[in-house]
Amino acid sequence: MIVATAVGALLALLCLGLLASPWPFLAPFVVIGLAGLAALYRRPAWGLLGIAALVPFEGLFKGTEFTGAKLLGVSMIGILAVQLLLRQLPEARLRNNLWRPLVLFMLAYLISLMFTERLGLSLGHLRELAVGLALFFISVLVAAELDLKMLFRLVSLSVAATCALALVSAQHQVGGRAIGLLEDANYFALLIAFAAPMSAWLALRARHLLTRVGWLAVTLLLLAGMTKTDSRSGLVVLISCLLIGLWHHRAELRQIRSRHLGFVLLGAAIVVPLGLMSLPADYVARIKSLVELKSGINAHQDASLGRRASYLVVGSQMIRDNPLVGSGPGTFPVHYAATGFAKAFSEEAGTSDLYRRAHNTYLELFSEIGIPGGLLFIALVLLGLRNFERARQASQACDDGEQADLATHLALSFLAMALFLMFLSAPNHKYLWIMLGLSGYLRLDAESRLARFRQMT
Repeated sequence: MIVATAVGALLALLCLGLLASPWPFLAPFVVIGLAGLAALYRRPAWGLLGIAALVPFEGLFKGTEFTGAKLLGVSMIGILAVQLLLRQLPEARLRNNLWRPLVLFMLAYLISLMFTERLGLSLGHLRELAVGLALFFISVLVAAELDLKMLFRLVSLSVAATCALALVSAQHQVGGRAIGLLEDANYFALLIAFAAPMSAWLALRARHLLTRVGWLAVTLLLLAGMTKTDSRSGLVVLISCLLIGLWHHRAELRQIRSRHLGFVLLGAAIVVPLGLMSLPADYVARIKSLVELKSGINAHQDASLGRRASYLVVGSQMIRDNPLVGSGPGTFPVHYAATGFAKAFSEEAGTSDLYRRAHNTYLELFSEIGIPGGLLFIALVLLGLRNFERARQASQACDDGEQADLATHLALSFLAMALFLMFLSAPNHKYLWIMLGLSGYLRLDAESRLARFRQMT
């Protein structure tokens, strides 16, 4: 009763203050905001779902201080902190086997920060990484309440919506390459590769034919968006995940009877040629360049591959110069700009195009925070993948095929992220840290279900 009275009084004061201010039209939003906070307090997992759904639309809020994702994130941190202080959340929620490697990684990161060459750049890098760390904390605490099927739906639909925009509007393309609502085609390809296993799971597990057709259409839309990005790394990652997914579902593939095989072959004979014919000519040419890598990289013929080779040269030299603590978080662009590669591969006039990131998260971390910090980050990623694998194994041992498939497709999405980090600099990507937080809970939950299953049997 006291809390309700205090909230009501606060609401009245805020509304009166806004009515007396130059912005009286904001008064109704106070009520809406408090109602939203109340809903988040009761269901914090809804906030994480909202953040995940807003990731593909971040380009809409570029340059604005207060975005939907920021407001949700700050609100959830405050709400979860209050619930922890009031002991409204069980301490078991904090259990996660990634805390130890994460603490060690942050220790190596802070040591590198102490010896950084550019303190301003490093503090900016730390501020960006703090977003990912906050999402990891949120994910660990709300994972037990999170509806993973709803997460699959929201991520698949939000990424597919930006794919549709990129396919029909030239405004969401740069140089003919789809970027969605982002600024880079490869980052857009990362979102597509991340969402594709989720939409595929929804199509496979749909109970009604019409629903299955709908999710299959979403999956095909994602694949069409991938071809429009002209991303070679995206194709490699997507094919790798597809092959692993087929291996996991090999038991279902064996159920195809001989009388159905003809229809399967007929469908493949129609879909495969049509798919190859629909590929843009530029994309086909870029794919062919991967086959020619065995004869060496010709920077004059393919500037993109030449740039990536130059990142390796610069990063390797940085590691040799500072193997233990690196040159400092966020300092790779400064080192690269000081080399002749920057001018040779510059695409635009001016100095801004000279400062390029490594386009390889692992290389960037090794060169910026040192070998120990880089190894600890890799350990985080590998342990996350191991958590999903153990969750799948435990679910299979419980004869829970649906949960096993769900864990597998989560692992495929996380694997797509981990592989893409070799082609992009994104150590603070929201999906990366959300998946790391979920992996520990998913493993604990599956192993506890397995223990109960064995006691019952």
